[in-house]
Amino acid sequence: MTSGLIQRGFPQVRLRRLRRTPALRELVQETRLSVEDLIYPLFVQPGSGLKSPVASMPGVFRFSPDLLLEEVAAAVDLGILAVLLFGLPHYKDELGTAAYDDQGIVQETVRMLKKHFPDLVVITDVCLCGYTSHGHCGVVRDGEVDNDQTLPLIAEIALSHARAGADIVAPSDMMDGRVKAIREKLDAHGFSQVAILAYAAKFASAFYGPFREAADSSPGFGDRRSYQMNPANRREALQEVLLDVAEGADLVMVKPALAYLDVIREVRETVLCPVVAYNVSGEYSLVKAAAAEGWVDERQVVLEILTGIKRAGADLIITYFAKDAAQWLRQG
Repeated sequence: MTSGLIQRGFPQVRLRRLRRTPALRELVQETRLSVEDLIYPLFVQPGSGLKSPVASMPGVFRFSPDLLLEEVAAAVDLGILAVLLFGLPHYKDELGTAAYDDQGIVQETVRMLKKHFPDLVVITDVCLCGYTSHGHCGVVRDGEVDNDQTLPLIAEIALSHARAGADIVAPSDMMDGRVKAIREKLDAHGFSQVAILAYAAKFASAFYGPFREAADSSPGFGDRRSYQMNPANRREALQEVLLDVAEGADLVMVKPALAYLDVIREVRETVLCPVVAYNVSGEYSLVKAAAAEGWVDERQVVLEILTGIKRAGADLIITYFAKDAAQWLRQG
């Protein structure tokens, strides 16, 4: 078929024929981005009547649960089906005990959201970094994050979120074996219906900077390269994904998105489960900064970026642009 096209060539073959009008372009469009593809990440903080702006992420806020309810209502009205919750705790300690407190900020918020929006898919981030005094994603022993001592705590966080009513728990810690530990914990306590979205290929990226301000989760010493992935490694990403699927992950994630579109494509071609891509904070803030200067058209750039992530193979996209993108897609 390809050789036939080459032999015919111009002027018989004119690819511009199908680009001539908006209707023709729409008719033959290969990749379609929809509101249903978007997951809206949200930050929730203790208190009431609070809506605190994140300086490095214009348009993003930390909400107290009461005002988060209003934000979610607006998102639901736009057709968004799912949110991803990150919590800022009342206190921090060495073991991140606030993360698995049944009365914690995320647990409280999940119960509230499921009460008011029973059909909303509530996803919870499962990690310790925002809850520990040292800012790392696991238990620190002798200056290093101890993988195996961290696993029971990660599983306990997931269980507390499931008890509160979470539909999907999403471990982002990158400890080896955490998906299996969570699956076994949930099943043993009667939560076999709760799905796991594994941050399977989470790279040690410079694009996370603004998020760490938003979630107050910067490490107090060192960095996270001993457990997050080397950005140069593609085959290792596939190995991480396959291991998480084997351990019981229902969905897998690639994070970040834009510098890792090749990884998204390979993951999509390797696994059968849904593939999620995280359009992370640094990617968001770069666009916001350029748009504020008038250097780019924010709407066109955002929709092009999200379409590109979808074209690469992502079934679902976590993005801080979710509300804006939903509005733009509705407008057509």
